[in-house]
Amino acid sequence: MGAGHDHGGQALRAGAAHRGRLWWAAGLLAAFMLVEGATALLTGSLALLSDAGHMFTDVLGIAMALAAIHAAGRAATDSQRTFGLYRLEVLAALANALLLTGVAIYVLIEAVRRFADPPPVPAGPMLIVATGGLLINIVAFLLLRSGARESINVRGAYLEVVGDLLGSAGVIVAAGIIAITGWSYADPIVAVLVALMILPRTFALGRAAVRILVQAAPERLDVGEVRSRLAAVPGVCDVHDLHVWTLTSGMDVASAHLSLEPSAELGTVLATAREALHEDFAIDHATLQVEPVGAGGRCTPAGW
Repeated sequence: MGAGHDHGGQALRAGAAHRGRLWWAAGLLAAFMLVEGATALLTGSLALLSDAGHMFTDVLGIAMALAAIHAAGRAATDSQRTFGLYRLEVLAALANALLLTGVAIYVLIEAVRRFADPPPVPAGPMLIVATGGLLINIVAFLLLRSGARESINVRGAYLEVVGDLLGSAGVIVAAGIIAITGWSYADPIVAVLVALMILPRTFALGRAAVRILVQAAPERLDVGEVRSRLAAVPGVCDVHDLHVWTLTSGMDVASAHLSLEPSAELGTVLATAREALHEDFAIDHATLQVEPVGAGGRCTPAGW
């Protein structure tokens, strides 16, 4: 017998609620990406090229986020997909992490190559475009910040914008150094620093996505505490076969077998257990199987 409520609606809203902001961020970044990419090719700046590459992954990442939200919303009405396509959000976040990792590795390799003979880079155009990129990324950062706390999918796009914001700031620093001192090594050095700052955030996003895909218990929850709380429900004498996992952002799921005392009221136990999961652990989708102890059986208190 199952008990639960809001089966997936919260998860769907987590990403879809910020669809408009994602569209605005994608449009702004795509427009400036073309300007920055063209300037990078004309000036030969690796730092500017890396920033344009990061901006490209921003646009692509947001596009994947929007596609995942759209697909998940459509699949929610498909009776053959009983959990919808909520995992598309997680797959999009993982793809974003892999893509951004690839860009960072490319920049590192190209920077090492350039250390041997750094080409001259005109600082003026580099500084102007990098400043524009910084402003655009600040706008995108503000658009996506609230959604990043609610959806791993939006968080993937948000982290890419954060990385690109750092990249733009780094390019401005490099352009200033080149303009003042003429030291061309500033360009590949800043490119390396930006790549190294981005990688830890990217790894964290990828790890979070992988944890969801392998159905590990949410890091915020202690499974032992969940077991103890269910065992404390009046009428429950044993809890076993407990599983807790995350389906997608904002949707933690649980299933468990509850052994009941002979005198337990089935409906009351299920309602109380459901409420406990909701109030104490924010788990709104729970499947609970009850196993009444037979008349000749013996039920001893749980030891948790």
